[in-house]
Amino acid sequence: MLPTRFKSLADLARLPWFERRAGRLVLADATAGPVVDLHAHFALSFVRRPRVDLFRSTPRVEHYLPSEIPLDLEPYGNRNFRPEDLRRMKRDLSLGSLGAGGMRATHTLPNLQAEMRDLGFAASCILPIDWPALSCNAETKLHAIRGHREFIGFASVHPYARDPESKLDRQIALGARGLKVHPAVQMVAPESPRAQRLYRLCAQRRLPVLWHCGPVNIEPWLGRRLSQVRRYAEPIEKNPETTFILGHCGALQWEAALELGRRYPNTFLEVSCQGLTALRRIFGKADPERLLFGTDWPFYPLAFGLAKVLVATEGLEELRRKVLYENAARLFGLKAALPSEKTEPELPPEV
Repeated sequence: MLPTRFKSLADLARLPWFERRAGRLVLADATAGPVVDLHAHFALSFVRRPRVDLFRSTPRVEHYLPSEIPLDLEPYGNRNFRPEDLRRMKRDLSLGSLGAGGMRATHTLPNLQAEMRDLGFAASCILPIDWPALSCNAETKLHAIRGHREFIGFASVHPYARDPESKLDRQIALGARGLKVHPAVQMVAPESPRAQRLYRLCAQRRLPVLWHCGPVNIEPWLGRRLSQVRRYAEPIEKNPETTFILGHCGALQWEAALELGRRYPNTFLEVSCQGLTALRRIFGKADPERLLFGTDWPFYPLAFGLAKVLVATEGLEELRRKVLYENAARLFGLKAALPSEKTEPELPPEV
């Protein structure tokens, strides 16, 4: 029986897919890859324009979930945070976002690229989050990843922004291939009329909408209310031409998100942060063609999310491949092939 509790991130090497090389945790079993990550971020900034040097490499990444603390794969991911870790994270994402230092200074392109190479990741979706004003995350990130084919950029247009259609088209021109909506951070109801107008614009442009979906119980009270899974049913039903991705698969309300996925064919379930207990149930009941993998990097190390999916799909190689690569490849136009059929997985087309 595979272990599910570990002394640290490096201790994941006790699982059969990983090993340690030169002090780094790497994917030793090439048949477990390639991997497409639907849920990653670079350093987010608000109030002031982003100041972190996104092209700087640092000796180590300061994930919000520290690599050196004990890990349990069974519960929802944030149950692994200690109180002091949560305080550091919230400080770094609030006052810390005004400057160029802190933990966020390690959440950069070369640092994510290095982690991806170690773990067999072919591509990562970069999800920005913007307010109606006083932030410029989407365009900053889209400019930064331009020409980097291992990154799939998303737009972020607040439903209450001035002229959201023009803003969306400007970000598409920069290479955006989806839209990220985060009700808890953007303080907008997912079913609001303005949000639904934005979803229709995405349908016309063939852009999937990736929501943060579900409460995580460490967000502010209002953000928790806005993220309740029941609020997502109306826009899914009223916008059947829009492809929706339920980020975190409803988080702590994963059963309700699973039901939405079973009921509406225009939805995908992205399982970042879910624990083994939930993953096994989700994988057993959801449409296997509409499951997607995510990590929520840099909140969590890439290996943390990957280990949970590998354990949950032990003996289910066909399902594993759909979750980790094939479904995302179909969604973004990548060519899915067995790793043995070519030396490198096909990356997103350059824009």
